[in-house]
Amino acid sequence: MMDRFRMIFQYFQSNSESVMNGICGLLALASVKMYTCFDFSCPCLPRYNMAYGLGIMFVPPVALFLCGLILNRQSLVMLEEWRRPQGCRKKDLAVIRYMCSSIMQRAMVAPLVWIVVTLLDGKCLICAFSGSVDPEKFVGFANASAVQVQQLLAKVPCKDDELMRNNTSRKAVSRYLRCWSQALGWSILLILIIAAFLAHWLRPCFNQAALLQARHWSNYIDIEQKIFEETCCEHSRLFAHKCILHFFESMRQEIKLHSFSLGREGEGAEGEEDLLRGITDQDQVNKLLKAWYYEKPALDVSQALKGHYHASAQSKDQRVDDSGAHIFLQNPNPKVSAPGRT
Repeated sequence: MMDRFRMIFQYFQSNSESVMNGICGLLALASVKMYTCFDFSCPCLPRYNMAYGLGIMFVPPVALFLCGLILNRQSLVMLEEWRRPQGCRKKDLAVIRYMCSSIMQRAMVAPLVWIVVTLLDGKCLICAFSGSVDPEKFVGFANASAVQVQQLLAKVPCKDDELMRNNTSRKAVSRYLRCWSQALGWSILLILIIAAFLAHWLRPCFNQAALLQARHWSNYIDIEQKIFEETCCEHSRLFAHKCILHFFESMRQEIKLHSFSLGREGEGAEGEEDLLRGITDQDQVNKLLKAWYYEKPALDVSQALKGHYHASAQSKDQRVDDSGAHIFLQNPNPKVSAPGRT
């Protein structure tokens, strides 16, 4: 069971797109749940209805959009890639545009769901635009003055109000605005579905090589940042371990006076020596981190491979020389055969 959970965790850790798709889905469901649990109460005042209705319709989507940007790890990676110095690695604007497009698409899911749900429900639009309806279209406002008409129209969303309880035109105005709201909501939903359909089926018509390159290098930037952070954490742990051991070594005499026993564990660990080789103080660590930010290494490992092959060839030659020397030591005169042999 633990192995299965570990595999699932490693999959989500290595696949940022799957994680972000899941987060976007959860935000969309949360937006629907929040709206259904929200107690919508229109003020039914001529000066405040529109501000309240449009505020409920558009302020929560802005908050959901910002939450989508905050929860998306790639948004910070994209900003760092855009703002970093040139260094030894050039910046590819196509990759940055791809990352920005992917981030925006995921962040817009929850806000669009909120807007579509509010329009299909109709309460926000009825509250916001009840005072903008033409009263001449409804017979219930024919005998009222202009001020009374504005007050009556502002109270259309409040069906429990005493002035609108017996008014025959309230339901007509409410039904009229709800129809417009639902028509607008279904239109937006249809436009989004058509846009998604065209983006899915017309994508093969564009340059697939450029799209694959942009997607590959955007994933690379994200994974590289993760590996660098993991390596820094591992180095920090080992560096702290070395510093603590050095502290206890320097306090050995005082510890002996207090009759404490001090072990020497972990001083010869090969992994620690490999990571800490050449990095022995705080200034060197700061210089390393500064060099990583200002001079990102070029995406070319050919020199490293050449060095690896050269080192392998040298070790192979060394093994050959060592074996030859060993044979020579056993039989320094190859022309003289061993006793008992012809």
